[in-house]
Amino acid sequence: MDDGLIDRLLQDLKNPDDAIRDRATAALWQIWFNQKGDYGFEILGQSQALLEAKQYTQAEALLTDLIGDQPDFAEAWNRRAVLHYLQGNYERSLSDCQQVVKLNPIHFGALHGMGLCYAALGEYVAAIQSFRQALEIQPYALINQRLILECTARLN
Repeated sequence: MDDGLIDRLLQDLKNPDDAIRDRATAALWQIWFNQKGDYGFEILGQSQALLEAKQYTQAEALLTDLIGDQPDFAEAWNRRAVLHYLQGNYERSLSDCQQVVKLNPIHFGALHGMGLCYAALGEYVAAIQSFRQALEIQPYALINQRLILECTARLN
């Protein structure tokens, strides 16, 4: 990955202009999805189609095979985390999100996902920490700001 480009995109996420932030967000997702070239991108697409068809077992098998082949492919771990979350398997989703962040510490999607998992598990302090980490990368992400407030309210 081009570290200079990544740094510029991360700076753009902090720009007050919505359009600049949106372009930077889309560009980062594109980089992450294309980390392993056409092969990885195609498998991610197939898994998404299976997920949308509610064929969760097949989607999980596909992603697990991809992770086995490409264990450093952060987005494969992230897509499997999404799958687990949608099935209510919050501990498994959280574990995959944590692996994403180990591989790609700036992955705001996985940090957000960790917060969602912690919140679903009733671990509101950890959820707040995860949402705050995501906000350090994407300070204008209103969803994370709102979720911090909701989790804070549940602490009282």
